[in-house]
Amino acid sequence: MILPIYVYGQPVLRKVAEDITPDYPNLKELIANMFETMVHADGVGLAAPQIGLPIRVVTITLDPLSEDYPEFKDFNKAYINPHILEVAGEEVSMEEGCLSLPGIHETVKRGDKIRVKYMDENFVEHEEVVEGYLARVMQHEFDHLDGKMFIDHISALRKQMIKGKLNTMLKGKARSSYKMKQVK
Repeated sequence: MILPIYVYGQPVLRKVAEDITPDYPNLKELIANMFETMVHADGVGLAAPQIGLPIRVVTITLDPLSEDYPEFKDFNKAYINPHILEVAGEEVSMEEGCLSLPGIHETVKRGDKIRVKYMDENFVEHEEVVEGYLARVMQHEFDHLDGKMFIDHISALRKQMIKGKLNTMLKGKARSSYKMKQVK
């Protein structure tokens, strides 16, 4: 089922999300709905707060990029209770966008190497080092679980330049091709 994506201004996007337990109700269905919602909106990542749930669940698909990056073929993964343990490597600047900030794209600096801990869909714990584009996507999505958004990583000047677009979202007048839940 395609769920509405919560847009900038919704309080849940600024809350620190809670870890969940294996008995979280309908978790497999939730994850399936998150994948469907993300793909429908042409996203590569979706965090549970973006659909109104203050829990630590993220879905990532890099398969749409596999034509240019064959290593991402069939990459569809859910991360439960993920936490970044360390950010390392070189700081790399790259343009980012977000389904919760429709129409906004800004350049963000992020470390190109991270060490993460998470549970998979079967609640098996993993700890791994991730590099490159996946590390960026994970940092972007895991930020949502800590009540942060990519615009928190841009300069005050850049933030001032997008203030009009942010105010439009706060007034509930954002536009996108996917179903949204805006501030009323």
